[in-house]
Amino acid sequence: MNENFIPKVCDLYDARHTIAAELFKPDAYPWELLDSIKDFILTIEKVLDPALYEDRGDGIYIARDAKIAPTAYIGGPCIIDSGAEIRHCAYIRGSAIVGKGAVVGNSCELKNCILFDGVQVPHFNYVGDSILGFKSHMGAGAVTSNVKSDKTPVAVKAGDTVIDTGRKKFGAMLGDNVEVGCNSVLCPGTVIGKNTNIYPLSRVRGVVPQNSIYKAPDNIVSKH
Repeated sequence: MNENFIPKVCDLYDARHTIAAELFKPDAYPWELLDSIKDFILTIEKVLDPALYEDRGDGIYIARDAKIAPTAYIGGPCIIDSGAEIRHCAYIRGSAIVGKGAVVGNSCELKNCILFDGVQVPHFNYVGDSILGFKSHMGAGAVTSNVKSDKTPVAVKAGDTVIDTGRKKFGAMLGDNVEVGCNSVLCPGTVIGKNTNIYPLSRVRGVVPQNSIYKAPDNIVSKH
């Protein structure tokens, strides 16, 4: 594991697993995509098949085979892709893309984020200014914290490498197949490499390498 390495899009995501694939430039840092989510949704109407997606106005497009609980709130702009499930009292504030077969569960909140296909945020999760990769999963109560307590811009840190993102709101970037344990807090500017597991009740900040197990800040081990 290179403790000074900060991954880019190509290191974290397989863009074939999101309707927003065109946003994912391989050499970009993933947080650079956050400002493009809203505009992407507002222009996608031109390519969506109305036989497959219902236009509900205000930039809200919902796949006709998605399951939406009557108590869920969906604010625009937003895309809910094929086979996704939005459960009881979910709150989607806007600028959100929910991938194919993804689950947004009871009392979860989304804001300015991309959930790749197969993502699960099923119980009391907050996902803001974040990107969750293919089949990543957040355990019950796990949240992305997207604003620092002192309201200063968020930096991403990996060992001696520091990148100032210039963003005051930046939650977490989860690579493909990341598992986050219950009641974990992902601090602003967290980047988790693909195929990594986070122990429950963790407080995570900075970069966590791919193919690893995060037990504590000073106890990150490689998977075998």
